[in-house]
Amino acid sequence: MFVMMTKSLLDSRAVIGGLVLAAGAGALALSAAPAPATAQQQYANLIPNDMSNCAPGKGPAVRVTVTGVKSGSGNLILRHYHARSSDWMKSKRYIAKLHSPARKGNVSFCVPVPQAGNYAMTVQHNVDGSFKTSLSNDGAGMSNNPDVKTFVGIPRPPGVDKTTFKAGEGVTRISIQMRYMD
Repeated sequence: MFVMMTKSLLDSRAVIGGLVLAAGAGALALSAAPAPATAQQQYANLIPNDMSNCAPGKGPAVRVTVTGVKSGSGNLILRHYHARSSDWMKSKRYIAKLHSPARKGNVSFCVPVPQAGNYAMTVQHNVDGSFKTSLSNDGAGMSNNPDVKTFVGIPRPPGVDKTTFKAGEGVTRISIQMRYMD
């Protein structure tokens, strides 16, 4: 019952507004004052691909050009992370995720970032549009376009040190090359 109540309270944190819920060592701690913006960690946000955030004079943001998309079927899914190993490619540890219909060739994204600093990104081409990964059909790419090693034919993602880039105060531009197994 305690677990159900805790889950219910944590699931409703967006509705509570101003209160910060934290679970630790089997107890819940409530605080009426929100933490400073720099200390708050928000993860797994789905945001729109709003190119106006990359207009001249805007930022901080990253304009990402995804190249080599092999077809216009399915979706592109971009995730951006803080450049630290504790977050890199961990479930629900991305800052934000953006979706875009696939288009053969190049597709652009504008990714607002919380502040100037170091980040890393991944892009997946979910060819069948199911939002489920298919290693035989889907494509992928990462910031800095590092080599992806395989082990017994299974791709092994590189460490965050190979994918980290610095975003400035304005609009930073990067390019990510899609790669496919076939």
